[in-house]
Amino acid sequence: MKKLLCLYLLATTFIACQNEKDKETTPATETDFKVEFEEYKLDNGLSVILHQDKSDPVVAVALTAHVGSAREIEGRTGFAHLFEHLLFLESENLGKGGLDKMSARVGGSGANGSTNRDRTNYFQTVPNDALEKMIWAEADKLGYFINTVTEPVLAKEKQVVKNEKRQSYDNRPYGHERFVIHKNLYPENHPYNWQVIGSLEDLQNATLQDVKDFYNRWYVPNNVTLTIAGDFDTAETKKWVDKYFGEIPRGEEVAPLEKNIPTLTETKNLFYEDNFARLPQLTLTWPAAADYSKDSYALHVLATYLSDGKKALLNSVLVDDLQLATNPIMRYSGSELAGEVSLSVRANAGVSLDSVKAGIEKAFDDFEANGIAEEGLERIKATQETRFYNGMSSVLGKGFQLAHYQIFAGDPGYINEDIKQIQAVTVEDVKAAYNQYIKSKNYIATSFVPKGEANLALANAKPAEVVEEQIVNGAEETFDPSLAAAYERTPSSFDRTIEPPYGNTPELKVPDVWTEELENGMEILGVENEEVPLVNFAFTMQGGQLTEPENQSGVANLTASLLTKGTQLKTTAELEEALDLLGASVYVFADQENTTIRGNTLARNFSKTMTLLTEILLQPRWDSTEFELQKKEVLTQLEQQKADPASIANLAFAKAIYGKDHVLAKNSLGNTQSVEAIELEDLKKYYETYAPNFTSVEIVGAISKTEVVKAFDEIEKSWKTKELKIPTPEIPQAPQEPIVYFLDIPGAKQSQLRFGYIALAANDPDYLPAQIMNYRLGGGSFASQLTQILRETKGYTYGVRSRFEGSALPGPFMISSGVRSNVTAESTELIREIMSSYATEYNEDDLELSKGYFLKSGARGFETPGAKLNYLGEIATLNFEPDYIKKQQETMKTISLDQIKSLAKEYTDPNRLVYVIVGDAKTQLKKTKQLGLEVQLVNQNLEPQKPLKK
Repeated sequence: MKKLLCLYLLATTFIACQNEKDKETTPATETDFKVEFEEYKLDNGLSVILHQDKSDPVVAVALTAHVGSAREIEGRTGFAHLFEHLLFLESENLGKGGLDKMSARVGGSGANGSTNRDRTNYFQTVPNDALEKMIWAEADKLGYFINTVTEPVLAKEKQVVKNEKRQSYDNRPYGHERFVIHKNLYPENHPYNWQVIGSLEDLQNATLQDVKDFYNRWYVPNNVTLTIAGDFDTAETKKWVDKYFGEIPRGEEVAPLEKNIPTLTETKNLFYEDNFARLPQLTLTWPAAADYSKDSYALHVLATYLSDGKKALLNSVLVDDLQLATNPIMRYSGSELAGEVSLSVRANAGVSLDSVKAGIEKAFDDFEANGIAEEGLERIKATQETRFYNGMSSVLGKGFQLAHYQIFAGDPGYINEDIKQIQAVTVEDVKAAYNQYIKSKNYIATSFVPKGEANLALANAKPAEVVEEQIVNGAEETFDPSLAAAYERTPSSFDRTIEPPYGNTPELKVPDVWTEELENGMEILGVENEEVPLVNFAFTMQGGQLTEPENQSGVANLTASLLTKGTQLKTTAELEEALDLLGASVYVFADQENTTIRGNTLARNFSKTMTLLTEILLQPRWDSTEFELQKKEVLTQLEQQKADPASIANLAFAKAIYGKDHVLAKNSLGNTQSVEAIELEDLKKYYETYAPNFTSVEIVGAISKTEVVKAFDEIEKSWKTKELKIPTPEIPQAPQEPIVYFLDIPGAKQSQLRFGYIALAANDPDYLPAQIMNYRLGGGSFASQLTQILRETKGYTYGVRSRFEGSALPGPFMISSGVRSNVTAESTELIREIMSSYATEYNEDDLELSKGYFLKSGARGFETPGAKLNYLGEIATLNFEPDYIKKQQETMKTISLDQIKSLAKEYTDPNRLVYVIVGDAKTQLKKTKQLGLEVQLVNQNLEPQKPLKK
């Protein structure tokens, strides 16, 4: 079966017909957007979708299996996700670690995957000369893999998945919430009753035969879609697909599962005292229609209307009127068999969740009385076009979309129908969806509250059942990862062990950069890019935390956040609506060195968007009510950080390497004391540090230089040059001896590790060579020694990496990981051993692999609008010339083994490191002290703490 299709997206920006002025300034506009694709099937049932995109010399390959956790059975959960891990390890023809090694050699984005309830996918973007190699490798996953899975391989990967569960669920605030909800929302025999990641017990009990049976049932060509999107020759690609996939035998037929929306006979009210939560959180969840049903579109609009934006009823009642919370979130989540609507409210400290529930009911009463306003519906619809284009801005994004529609809507061409269904939603549809799924319906209520604050949970809530892992030193089973798998090879009509050759080497396409300096000193850099009808932009204003008054930590962040809370001409709600109707988004944030305004908009509305942005920047509203709300939100964020081990580790590491009072050691949010003391007048004073002659603007999109410059007429005239001095902070010297700071998180299931010291600025001549040197240490993901040893060999962690984080200022060299709690000291010692031998053991093979990655990955370097925007940002902030990429290519080609070894000796000495460990001191501190390093037990401000009681 074969068909050649062209999709035309009729994209319409809807308008709010409030008055004649709106009709004049925001006309409805139609845009034809064509996505060409070819779909066909091999005789074995494999679905193939090809999409041509010649804009960059890259190609994305995705293999999507129509199997997720819904195809598992009770007691054997987590198998679908387990295979997402196993399929990267080894195959018959690539060998152990062969896919990761090949990905590094060819300059790929890195082999990756994801699993949800209904599908598992495997994907990577590579330079187009490696397409045949990728097709060869993906075919091995489907037909030449399962024999390589042995008992040691399975035992090790169980540990990796367990570490992922600890990191993503067990060791973070509110991590068990979805587990509790789904166990109670769906009956025991429902495929959505368990989490995608499964349970630790089920993973541990899984046998090798269980795993093989699961693979042989679901990983068959007739249950898989192969998507190839990018710059390739169609006829040649079809030959390769047929060669490598064609002889893989068809599997047993896969019958579709029936839709299965659960029926709740009663409302369930549950609570849980969360060891990591600092704030009470109430979540209400209702069963709902499955994805792509007619009701799903109205439910999406309903959830957005009730919670997104200043005028949203939940925001109006809970945040503005009652001031109980800062950011209520309501979402419709659709899956293949059923959907759900969830409303989550993280309340302010000490707030009873009964009062939150009362506020929710008030908001619902308002909706029942007034329904959805027509202009609100039109505003939501207007954002759909921009979201669609954002999803199509990379070849991988296009491939994902086509595969998703193929599997779950039965036709890649449903992309056109999907947009029509979104645009067809009426106010009556939204009200009907509310009445059918929300109004007076039973739901699951979960109250997750801080330890010892059960009184904040909903009245009459019952304790939720949560399985907590106990920390026991030496409890994990051992395995020998060095054992080579002995297996019988799967027959093939040709020798599959021979890696296919490269195709024609792609030419590095460096974007043409245009520049313009305005009379007020503002510098504009642009790249014209017609791939999608969008424009992405960034205003980078120097200063950030560097220009904060010494006693006003957090004022840069508060000033940035208040800029989008209205202008002198518009309230917050009016500004949001004006942006939405243009299909535009704008957000502002402050970091150590800059305040940045970023966003994107439909290209045809760029000039109008810049008019609004000029208003935001030059005519801030300085609304006192919004200021108090922003302060409360920041204070809430600070409370949340105090209980999140990863946040604690990051903030403590900055203090450890810079010194507690150094400007670069400070939290960009500020601290509780400083934020509480900041007044609105302080923001107005800080705002005066914004200056056009200290600002660069980066523009990427479907717009010419002439149009851009014209859109800046008003800002050029009205924003005047200022005389400012941006402080340059003194960078402290690294300590003479290594030191370990241990921060106690009682009961932590993982330990967060942050090791490093202050190293290089991004424009230092050593920066690129140091990055090349670091690739095999910890910068190359699965091609790195840290990952191969700590994750793949030992099973200690879900992920570990090392990196240089320089900017215009020297930044840290840093190693970070979350490791299983009971191997905290062992992981630390192993990292030190790897670093100690790295310079002496680094060889020509390591250099060749690293060079290959850096040289070939350049083909991917400018594919997306975001990548091009970052490129312009580096030119602007680091004073690089536009052709700096070509100069870097020369460095990559000519760097020698001796140079790398010299860099490794200088930058990977473990005795230069400061060590920050955030974990359970009761079980891990004693072993850490046996490492032979100075160890201090400290609090989050690095102040010494009394020894633990025995």
